[in-house]
Amino acid sequence: MPPDVDRVALGEVNGLDRPDFVALLGGIFEDSPWVADGAWASRPFAGVDDLHGAMVAVVRRAGTEAHLDLLRAHPDLAGRLAETGRLTASSTAEQASAGLDRLTPAEKTRFNGLNEAYRDKFGFPFIIAVREHTKQSILDRFEARLANTAEQERQTALEEVFKIARLRLAQLFRG
Repeated sequence: MPPDVDRVALGEVNGLDRPDFVALLGGIFEDSPWVADGAWASRPFAGVDDLHGAMVAVVRRAGTEAHLDLLRAHPDLAGRLAETGRLTASSTAEQASAGLDRLTPAEKTRFNGLNEAYRDKFGFPFIIAVREHTKQSILDRFEARLANTAEQERQTALEEVFKIARLRLAQLFRG
């Protein structure tokens, strides 16, 4: 998100035209501006929860392929994009909040192995609202969720995406 966006007021967002609305909120759902685009028509929003609800509704109405595209837009935790500095600003801050930018070599090896096993099984990266977790609780959830069925995990991952979006909106509108 651009600097100083945490000073935006919901009333201002309600008054934005579609391109500016999408430019501001297009990154709330990782690399998926179609969510913000779809929510624009639901303005005006009474509050941040209302805005979040509209965005979630856009995703829920989308089909399975759109859900999978949304999930695939997320980076691996502590993966290659993080190593090369190519994460979005939001993802960088989120992963850093759980210490994923400061892994020991053993932890890095463990994350890489889990990332690979998860992608091989489900076809998208492991997604969790890292701001709500520690490194250890992320690793514990990683291992537990590998036992899920594909449908269970798709639903779980979408719910995590919704949490991430809510946390990102809270950052955007704080203050």
